[in-house]
Amino acid sequence: MQQVPGVYHRRVGDLLVTALYDGFQDVAMATVLGMPQAESTAMLRDSFRPARRTTVNAFLIRGGGRTALVDAGCGPAKPTVGFVASNLAAAGVSPESVDTILMTHLHPDHWGGLTGKDGGALFPKAELLLHADEHAYWHDDAAMARTDPARQDFFFGGARRALAPYAARTRTFTAGEVFPGVTAMPLPGHTPGHTGFMLASGNKSLLIWGDIIHVQELQVPRPEVVMAVDVDPAGAAETRRRIFDQVATDRQAIAGMHLHFPAFAHMARDGAGYRLLPDAWTMDLDGDAPA
Repeated sequence: MQQVPGVYHRRVGDLLVTALYDGFQDVAMATVLGMPQAESTAMLRDSFRPARRTTVNAFLIRGGGRTALVDAGCGPAKPTVGFVASNLAAAGVSPESVDTILMTHLHPDHWGGLTGKDGGALFPKAELLLHADEHAYWHDDAAMARTDPARQDFFFGGARRALAPYAARTRTFTAGEVFPGVTAMPLPGHTPGHTGFMLASGNKSLLIWGDIIHVQELQVPRPEVVMAVDVDPAGAAETRRRIFDQVATDRQAIAGMHLHFPAFAHMARDGAGYRLLPDAWTMDLDGDAPA
Protein backbone atom coordinates (compact mmCIF):
# COMPACT_ATOMS: atom_id res chain seq x y z
CA MET A 1 0.00 0.00 0.00
CA GLN A 2 3.01 2.31 -0.22
CA GLN A 3 5.68 3.14 -2.76
CA VAL A 4 9.31 2.05 -2.46
CA PRO A 5 11.57 4.39 -0.44
CA GLY A 6 12.47 7.65 -2.16
CA VAL A 7 16.24 7.12 -2.11
CA TYR A 8 18.52 7.33 -5.16
CA HIS A 9 22.32 7.41 -5.27
CA ARG A 10 24.78 9.07 -7.63
CA ARG A 11 28.56 8.99 -7.29
CA VAL A 12 30.51 12.18 -7.96
CA GLY A 13 34.13 11.07 -7.86
CA ASP A 14 34.81 10.11 -4.26
CA LEU A 15 31.55 11.67 -3.06
CA LEU A 16 28.31 9.73 -2.80
CA VAL A 17 25.23 11.90 -3.34
CA THR A 18 21.84 10.56 -2.30
CA ALA A 19 18.58 12.16 -3.35
CA LEU A 20 15.95 11.97 -0.59
CA TYR A 21 12.32 12.42 -1.60
CA ASP A 22 10.35 14.55 0.86
CA GLY A 23 7.03 14.46 -1.03
CA PHE A 24 5.05 17.05 -2.96
CA GLN A 25 2.96 20.14 -2.35
CA ASP A 26 -0.10 21.21 -4.33
CA VAL A 27 -0.11 24.99 -4.40
CA ALA A 28 -2.65 27.46 -5.81
CA MET A 29 -2.03 28.53 -9.40
CA ALA A 30 -2.31 32.13 -8.23
CA THR A 31 1.22 31.74 -6.85
CA VAL A 32 2.57 31.43 -10.42
CA LEU A 33 3.35 34.93 -11.68
CA GLY A 34 4.60 36.33 -14.97
CA MET A 35 2.13 34.66 -17.34
CA PRO A 36 -1.67 34.45 -17.57
CA GLN A 37 -3.12 31.80 -15.27
CA ALA A 38 -5.13 30.24 -18.07
CA GLU A 39 -1.94 29.77 -20.08
CA SER A 40 0.05 28.26 -17.20
CA THR A 41 -2.82 25.92 -16.35
CA ALA A 42 -3.02 24.80 -19.98
CA MET A 43 0.73 24.19 -20.13
CA LEU A 44 0.55 21.95 -17.07
CA ARG A 45 -2.48 20.10 -18.44
CA ASP A 46 -0.68 19.55 -21.76
CA SER A 47 2.29 18.16 -19.79
CA PHE A 48 -0.05 15.72 -17.97
CA ARG A 49 0.77 17.41 -14.67
CA PRO A 50 -1.57 18.42 -11.82
CA ALA A 51 -1.90 22.17 -11.48
CA ARG A 52 1.09 23.56 -9.50
CA ARG A 53 2.27 20.31 -7.93
CA THR A 54 5.81 20.88 -6.70
CA THR A 55 8.18 18.08 -5.75
CA VAL A 56 10.34 18.55 -2.63
CA ASN A 57 13.75 16.89 -2.31
CA ALA A 58 16.79 17.00 -0.04
CA PHE A 59 20.25 15.54 -0.65
CA LEU A 60 22.89 13.69 1.32
CA ILE A 61 26.59 14.07 0.56
CA ARG A 62 28.97 11.45 1.95
CA GLY A 63 32.73 11.30 1.60
CA GLY A 64 35.91 11.06 3.63
CA GLY A 65 34.03 9.82 6.68
CA ARG A 66 31.81 12.92 6.68
CA THR A 67 28.06 13.26 6.10
CA ALA A 68 26.25 16.41 5.02
CA LEU A 69 22.53 16.96 4.52
CA VAL A 70 21.54 19.64 2.01
CA ASP A 71 18.23 21.06 3.28
CA ALA A 72 15.81 19.12 5.45
CA GLY A 73 12.48 19.17 3.64
CA CYS A 74 9.11 20.29 4.96
CA GLY A 75 8.89 18.25 8.10
CA PRO A 76 5.54 16.67 9.04
CA ALA A 77 3.49 19.66 7.87
CA LYS A 78 1.09 17.97 5.43
CA PRO A 79 0.14 14.39 4.52
CA THR A 80 2.04 14.62 1.20
CA VAL A 81 5.39 15.82 2.58
CA GLY A 82 7.74 15.12 5.46
CA PHE A 83 9.39 11.93 4.21
CA VAL A 84 13.03 13.02 4.47
CA ALA A 85 13.33 11.43 7.92
CA SER A 86 11.98 8.04 6.84
CA ASN A 87 14.00 8.06 3.62
CA LEU A 88 17.11 9.01 5.56
CA ALA A 89 16.51 5.91 7.66
CA ALA A 90 15.92 3.85 4.51
CA ALA A 91 19.34 5.04 3.29
CA GLY A 92 20.85 3.66 6.51
CA VAL A 93 21.76 7.08 7.93
CA SER A 94 20.88 8.14 11.46
CA PRO A 95 20.31 11.83 12.34
CA GLU A 96 23.19 11.57 14.81
CA SER A 97 25.62 10.68 12.01
CA VAL A 98 24.94 13.89 10.07
CA ASP A 99 27.77 16.26 10.95
CA THR A 100 26.91 19.13 8.58
CA ILE A 101 23.69 20.71 7.29
CA LEU A 102 24.01 22.93 4.24
CA MET A 103 21.03 25.20 3.72
CA THR A 104 20.24 26.51 0.24
CA HIS A 105 17.92 29.07 1.85
CA LEU A 106 15.37 29.49 4.60
CA HIS A 107 11.93 28.78 3.20
CA PRO A 108 9.64 26.44 5.17
CA ASP A 109 9.99 23.51 2.75
CA HIS A 110 13.72 23.53 3.46
CA TRP A 111 13.91 24.10 7.22
CA GLY A 112 10.74 22.23 8.29
CA GLY A 113 12.64 19.00 8.88
CA LEU A 114 15.30 20.57 11.09
CA THR A 115 13.24 20.31 14.26
CA GLY A 116 10.78 17.94 15.89
CA LYS A 117 7.32 18.64 17.23
CA ASP A 118 8.90 19.77 20.50
CA GLY A 119 11.00 22.35 18.67
CA GLY A 120 14.24 20.52 19.41
CA ALA A 121 17.00 19.85 16.89
CA LEU A 122 16.55 16.58 14.98
CA PHE A 123 20.25 16.55 14.05
CA PRO A 124 21.94 16.86 17.45
CA LYS A 125 25.56 16.82 16.26
CA ALA A 126 25.32 18.78 13.02
CA GLU A 127 26.87 22.15 12.30
CA LEU A 128 24.46 24.26 10.24
CA LEU A 129 25.85 26.41 7.43
CA LEU A 130 24.08 29.08 5.36
CA HIS A 131 24.87 32.25 3.47
CA ALA A 132 25.40 35.32 5.66
CA ASP A 133 22.82 37.33 3.67
CA GLU A 134 20.24 34.59 4.19
CA HIS A 135 20.73 34.50 7.95
CA ALA A 136 20.63 38.31 8.10
CA TYR A 137 17.44 38.66 6.04
CA TRP A 138 15.28 36.27 8.05
CA HIS A 139 16.48 37.84 11.31
CA ASP A 140 15.83 41.40 10.07
CA ASP A 141 12.84 42.89 11.91
CA ALA A 142 12.49 45.68 9.33
CA ALA A 143 12.29 43.17 6.47
CA MET A 144 9.75 41.16 8.43
CA ALA A 145 7.62 44.26 9.05
CA ARG A 146 7.35 44.86 5.29
CA THR A 147 5.52 41.55 4.76
CA ASP A 148 1.97 40.48 5.56
CA PRO A 149 1.18 39.12 9.07
CA ALA A 150 0.86 35.50 7.93
CA ARG A 151 4.29 35.58 6.29
CA GLN A 152 5.75 37.35 9.31
CA ASP A 153 4.85 34.43 11.55
CA PHE A 154 5.22 31.41 9.25
CA PHE A 155 8.20 32.50 7.14
CA PHE A 156 10.19 34.82 9.39
CA GLY A 157 9.09 33.46 12.76
CA GLY A 158 9.28 29.89 11.52
CA ALA A 159 12.83 30.33 10.18
CA ARG A 160 13.95 31.84 13.47
CA ARG A 161 12.37 29.03 15.48
CA ALA A 162 13.89 26.36 13.22
CA LEU A 163 17.39 27.79 13.53
CA ALA A 164 17.21 28.53 17.26
CA PRO A 165 18.23 25.01 18.45
CA TYR A 166 21.28 25.22 16.15
CA ALA A 167 22.33 28.73 17.21
CA ALA A 168 25.48 27.59 19.01
CA ARG A 169 26.60 25.56 15.99
CA THR A 170 25.56 27.81 13.12
CA ARG A 171 28.18 29.19 10.74
CA THR A 172 27.63 31.61 7.88
CA PHE A 173 29.58 31.93 4.63
CA THR A 174 29.65 34.15 1.57
CA ALA A 175 31.49 31.80 -0.81
CA GLY A 176 34.20 29.14 -0.86
CA GLU A 177 34.42 25.53 0.27
CA VAL A 178 31.80 24.63 2.87
CA PHE A 179 32.34 20.85 3.01
CA PRO A 180 35.14 18.72 1.56
CA GLY A 181 34.67 18.84 -2.22
CA VAL A 182 31.67 21.20 -1.99
CA THR A 183 31.80 24.90 -2.88
CA ALA A 184 29.05 27.41 -2.19
CA MET A 185 27.66 29.21 -5.26
CA PRO A 186 25.56 32.26 -4.35
CA LEU A 187 22.39 32.36 -6.50
CA PRO A 188 20.42 35.32 -5.11
CA GLY A 189 16.95 36.37 -6.15
CA HIS A 190 14.62 33.71 -4.87
CA THR A 191 15.90 34.84 -1.48
CA PRO A 192 18.81 37.21 -0.71
CA GLY A 193 21.19 34.42 0.27
CA HIS A 194 19.85 31.62 -1.89
CA THR A 195 22.81 29.31 -2.58
CA GLY A 196 23.70 26.40 -4.81
CA PHE A 197 26.40 23.87 -3.98
CA MET A 198 28.94 22.68 -6.54
CA LEU A 199 30.33 19.23 -5.86
CA ALA A 200 33.62 18.34 -7.54
CA SER A 201 35.73 15.23 -7.12
CA GLY A 202 38.05 13.61 -9.64
CA ASN A 203 36.72 14.47 -13.09
CA LYS A 204 33.08 14.61 -11.96
CA SER A 205 30.95 17.51 -10.79
CA LEU A 206 27.35 18.19 -9.83
CA LEU A 207 25.55 21.46 -9.13
CA ILE A 208 22.79 21.20 -6.53
CA TRP A 209 21.05 24.38 -7.61
CA GLY A 210 18.43 24.73 -4.88
CA ASP A 211 15.27 26.51 -6.04
CA ILE A 212 16.34 27.76 -9.47
CA ILE A 213 12.99 26.35 -10.62
CA HIS A 214 9.84 25.24 -8.80
CA VAL A 215 7.69 24.03 -11.70
CA GLN A 216 9.89 22.68 -14.47
CA GLU A 217 7.10 22.41 -17.06
CA LEU A 218 6.60 26.19 -16.81
CA GLN A 219 9.93 27.75 -15.89
CA VAL A 220 12.20 25.89 -18.30
CA PRO A 221 10.35 27.10 -21.43
CA ARG A 222 9.43 30.39 -19.74
CA PRO A 223 12.31 31.49 -17.44
CA GLU A 224 10.52 34.78 -16.78
CA VAL A 225 7.84 32.94 -14.77
CA VAL A 226 8.32 33.57 -11.06
CA MET A 227 6.75 32.39 -7.83
CA ALA A 228 4.90 34.48 -5.26
CA VAL A 229 7.50 33.43 -2.67
CA ASP A 230 10.40 34.97 -4.64
CA VAL A 231 11.78 37.77 -2.49
CA ASP A 232 13.24 39.49 -5.56
CA PRO A 233 11.28 38.20 -8.58
CA ALA A 234 13.35 40.06 -11.19
CA GLY A 235 16.55 38.86 -9.56
CA ALA A 236 15.28 35.28 -9.44
CA ALA A 237 14.46 35.33 -13.17
CA GLU A 238 17.84 36.89 -14.01
CA THR A 239 19.68 34.24 -11.97
CA ARG A 240 17.63 31.49 -13.60
CA ARG A 241 18.55 32.67 -17.11
CA ARG A 242 22.22 32.93 -16.16
CA ILE A 243 22.34 29.45 -14.64
CA PHE A 244 20.42 27.91 -17.55
CA ASP A 245 23.04 29.35 -19.91
CA GLN A 246 25.91 28.19 -17.71
CA VAL A 247 24.82 24.59 -17.21
CA ALA A 248 23.83 24.17 -20.86
CA THR A 249 27.15 25.60 -22.07
CA ASP A 250 29.21 23.53 -19.64
CA ARG A 251 27.09 20.37 -19.99
CA GLN A 252 26.99 20.56 -16.21
CA ALA A 253 25.12 17.86 -14.29
CA ILE A 254 22.47 19.38 -12.02
CA ALA A 255 20.17 18.39 -9.19
CA GLY A 256 17.36 20.43 -7.68
CA MET A 257 15.09 20.58 -4.70
CA HIS A 258 12.02 20.84 -6.96
CA LEU A 259 12.99 18.72 -9.95
CA HIS A 260 10.95 15.56 -10.25
CA PHE A 261 12.53 12.80 -8.16
CA PRO A 262 15.21 11.48 -8.40
CA ALA A 263 16.05 15.01 -9.48
CA PHE A 264 19.30 14.54 -11.43
CA ALA A 265 19.30 16.15 -14.89
CA HIS A 266 21.08 18.09 -17.62
CA MET A 267 20.02 21.06 -19.73
CA ALA A 268 20.42 21.56 -23.48
CA ARG A 269 19.71 24.50 -25.73
CA ASP A 270 16.56 24.30 -27.82
CA GLY A 271 16.52 27.12 -30.34
CA ALA A 272 16.42 30.33 -28.33
CA GLY A 273 15.41 28.42 -25.19
CA TYR A 274 16.29 25.28 -23.25
CA ARG A 275 15.20 21.73 -22.60
CA LEU A 276 15.50 19.97 -19.27
CA LEU A 277 16.63 16.37 -19.76
CA PRO A 278 16.12 14.19 -16.67
CA ASP A 279 18.88 11.61 -16.28
CA ALA A 280 17.77 8.06 -16.97
CA TRP A 281 17.38 5.84 -13.92
CA THR A 282 20.38 3.56 -13.78
CA MET A 283 21.89 0.88 -11.57
CA ASP A 284 25.30 2.43 -12.26
CA LEU A 285 26.03 4.86 -9.43
CA ASP A 286 28.39 6.77 -11.73
CA GLY A 287 25.58 7.58 -14.15
CA ASP A 288 25.72 7.13 -17.89
CA ALA A 289 25.82 10.67 -19.29
CA PRO A 290 28.84 11.45 -21.50
CA ALA A 291 31.08 14.35 -20.51
